[in-house]
Amino acid sequence: MAELNPSPVTALEPLPWLGERFAELVRLADSGRLPHALLISGPRGVGKRSLVDALAARTLCATPRRVACGHCHGCHMLASGYHPDLMSVELEEGKRQIRIDAIREVNHFVAQTAQQGGYRVILVAPAEALNVAAANALLKSLEEPGARTLFLLLSDIPSRLLPTIRSRCQHWSLAIPEPADCLPWLAERLGDNEEATFWLRVAGGLPLQAVSLSTPEARALRQQLVDTFEALVRGGEPVAEAARLDRQSIDAILWYGIAWLEDLIRLGLSGDASGLCNPDLLPLYRQAVKNARVRDWFRLLDYAREERRLLAAGGNPNPQLVLEAWLVRWSALLRS
Repeated sequence: MAELNPSPVTALEPLPWLGERFAELVRLADSGRLPHALLISGPRGVGKRSLVDALAARTLCATPRRVACGHCHGCHMLASGYHPDLMSVELEEGKRQIRIDAIREVNHFVAQTAQQGGYRVILVAPAEALNVAAANALLKSLEEPGARTLFLLLSDIPSRLLPTIRSRCQHWSLAIPEPADCLPWLAERLGDNEEATFWLRVAGGLPLQAVSLSTPEARALRQQLVDTFEALVRGGEPVAEAARLDRQSIDAILWYGIAWLEDLIRLGLSGDASGLCNPDLLPLYRQAVKNARVRDWFRLLDYAREERRLLAAGGNPNPQLVLEAWLVRWSALLRS
């Protein structure tokens, strides 16, 4: 069963690069034109949760201004970790689906009167984790939400949502921010402008992903993968290299593999290294580009994306086999 949290919101402000989108939502709310269901999508790491949290807080605030006031009874309840008119349905750690029981709780919640006399807010994240039964159960409330009800659905990959769910929400897609809009924030967290610039580039422009990738554990994994890449270039045995990797990190390993393949393809097609996300790997890229055709890298990229999708959906229960097959394919291209 998904986690049911009546009050997850603490942030009153969205992240800096989302300020303009938040202002648009505020204008809709103040003019009475905010829809009853919003689908907020964007790549993981763009910060969409901060936008949704700030909107939920403002919606439940008794005296909102540009953001929630932070001082009224509703804001104090949010800060304490409980608000009776806010429900959050989120994917449990280690689970791959949000099941129907959680949505039955949502439907019961929506049928009740708001205890504070204002809005009822329901957050679902990630919405694509709803299984078919749960999604169909949610449709009833989306179609007949009642007065002063706000659904906030978050999604990394909205195309995986049922079309009937998407059609009942107003869709707001968040783009990767311009570096100038997020680098000051990132530099403050990493304590160094050069570090912030490097990790933002490695993360493909996604600020929260950059923070995650810069942690000591993530740096160690990246260096281990670089060592594996170098070993394969030198003719290392892929199954032996797979045995040295932590199979529990398979999603992150495939994420890096996809990012590196995209770099390889950019370099192979244009010969221009200025657009690489991982410029420190350029010597390895140049060697790899010599050994295989671009169309072969495209095939491997398709394979990596599909394996990552299957793992997320529970389609392949053996991470070690995925690792071995993945590195065997890398090795075959590097030696071709």
